[in-house]
Formats: sequence, structure tokens, C-alpha cells
Amino acid sequence: MSLFLHIDTALTVASICLSTESEVLDLVKNEQPQSHAAWLHPAIQQMMLAQKKSLQDLTAISVSLGPGSYTGLRVGLSSAKGLCYALQIPLLTIPTTLLLAEAVRQEATDYILPAIDARRNEIFTAIYDTELREIKAPHALILTKDSFADVRKTHQLLCCGNCNEKVQELLQDSAIRYSSTMATAKHLLRPAIEKFKLQDFANLSYVEPLYTKEFHSA
Repeated sequence: MSLFLHIDTALTVASICLSTESEVLDLVKNEQPQSHAAWLHPAIQQMMLAQKKSLQDLTAISVSLGPGSYTGLRVGLSSAKGLCYALQIPLLTIPTTLLLAEAVRQEATDYILPAIDARRNEIFTAIYDTELREIKAPHALILTKDSFADVRKTHQLLCCGNCNEKVQELLQDSAIRYSSTMATAKHLLRPAIEKFKLQDFANLSYVEPLYTKEFHSA
């Protein structure tokens, strides 16, 4: 049986998940953002023990690559890389915006707008369709009332993530729907398995967090 470890430390609530190719076996969360680094490795060890598994049983590891918390991204990716290197197993990297979109995919009827809180009026975002095809790549954005104006004219947006109130206040567009569903590491399962089947593995020597470029208004 293939066994996968999924890691997300990019968001305020960090989480890890153990799964087969189709089933979640365990999910553990940490709601203290300042302690993700100290929490991660003991949590992985405890989860493996609870499931009567060892790290050597793992087939691959997936990790939320960003954008998101700079510190959180480094914690998750460095841990995943270290484990993959030691165990000689593949690393699967998933954009955090795709993780968010996967969590609300069943709720969406048109386009999905994941939004991750940054500072002031800034967010990390992207746009996906209901099949999770990338319409706009992950990027940093200074929100204004005109943000996504071209897309909003022709598509209904479902906004998700940890800054719905900020987006709603700045865009003031009643046509945008908002989801309260919160993503966790279990939502890495489906995109990670797709990458695994394609053998789309990250290069452990060169992979870096997806920080995105400087903030721009749009």
C-alpha cells in the first residue's frame, strides 16, 4: 500500500496528514502559528506512531509550497526536503493557492479565487476554474476596488482563504461569493497524487518556497 505524508505550514493553522492514494488516515493541526517549527517533527512522529507506521513506510511527501507565511514556508519545505533526502523518496510541491482551491472545489460553479492574507491591503492570490486549471498564476496583489475587474465582468468568483473580510470590504462586489471552508493538509491529497502518477517530482537540490514577486495593484 502506498503511503503519503502531506505537510502545510504556509497558513495560520498548520496541519499534517497521512493518506493512501485515496483515503485520509489521519489529520493533525496546530493552531499556534508561532510554534509551527517546534510542533512539526514531534507531530509527524506521534501521528506515525498512532497509525502504527514508520517513516520508512512512506512512498512520498507533499508540501504546500507557497505563497504564504515566509517563516512557515521555510519550516514546511525544509522539513519535507530533509525527510525526502533521508528516506530517498519523492517530494511533491503544491502551490498554497491550489490547496485552498481544492478545499472549496465542490462549492464552486465558475472561478475560484483563493486569497491569503498579507499585510495591510495586500494578499497572495491566484484564479482557478472548477477543474483546478490555473487561470491566473499565484501572485502578490495590492487590493483595490478594481482588482480582478476583467474577470468579474464575465465570471462568478468564489473567494476562499483567510481574508474574506478584507476582500469583501475592498472589492465591495455583491456578485462574489465567499466560502468559510478552511483548507488543511488533507486537501493536498488529490493534487499530490496527480503529480505522483505523472512522476512530477521536485528537485531536492533546487526547490525553493514560492514567495511570489513584489506586490502590484491590478
